[in-house]
Amino acid sequence: MMLLLFCGVMNAQQRGAIEYGKMPCGMLQGITEREYTIYLPPGYDESGTDTYPVLYLLHGGGCSNTDWVREGRLQDVADSLINNKLAPKMVIVCPEANKNNMIWFNAPHWKYEDYFFKELIPYIEHTYKVYADKGHRSVAGFSMGGGASVVYGLHHPESFSMVYGMSSYLRRQPLAFLKNDPSGEWRQQIVENNNPIKFVSACQQSMINQYNTIRWFIDCGDDDFTIDANMDLIRAFRSRGINYQFRVKDGNHNWEYWRPALVEAIKNAFIIANNP
Repeated sequence: MMLLLFCGVMNAQQRGAIEYGKMPCGMLQGITEREYTIYLPPGYDESGTDTYPVLYLLHGGGCSNTDWVREGRLQDVADSLINNKLAPKMVIVCPEANKNNMIWFNAPHWKYEDYFFKELIPYIEHTYKVYADKGHRSVAGFSMGGGASVVYGLHHPESFSMVYGMSSYLRRQPLAFLKNDPSGEWRQQIVENNNPIKFVSACQQSMINQYNTIRWFIDCGDDDFTIDANMDLIRAFRSRGINYQFRVKDGNHNWEYWRPALVEAIKNAFIIANNP
């Protein structure tokens, strides 16, 4: 009897699927295809014409498209939230931005931001059963991926309903480990070129209404080396009248902080998906 009950509980907890894919790529110099990881919710293959909201989940510097699954436990988190009805079924896409050049932005020989919006998003929307509108599209990430999420929201406010930055790397910082990295200065300069604190402070007033169509979440540990920059971003938001939610909890720049932040990102993407 107990065995039957246990089996019934297990069957009730439906599992999503993790797939590792490659897509054609023509906008990144020397690259013909690009990796990505994707989470498909429980019942995706049997759902017929059902369409799902999509969350783009960006990784940090030195990481890869697989880290949200391996280190962040993406499948377990998403399955648990969906099975407990704390999030709807959604597709979650983890792009690759580490190989060849670790940067999420455009550079003279590396047009990654163009690739993301002109190749990756259209490919996902053509290949998978996801909505192709702002109201059902969100972006989140940690560290350099968190900084990219914020910048993408500022550069493309028509594209996302939620931006969730975790421990976001927002501007040039004097980091000792980058001194031995031959590409470190190049990345630092590209990040500084896209500094969202400066961008918000200088943006035209006409953009503020567009930015207020996005729900902004800035989430950072109190011991994180990015905390000052994240607080400066909040000051810039406040000074320009941009609405936001700011979360500061005990923690550092590590997976112990980002795993629970992922729960909040998925739950808040759910709110947007049901109220586009």
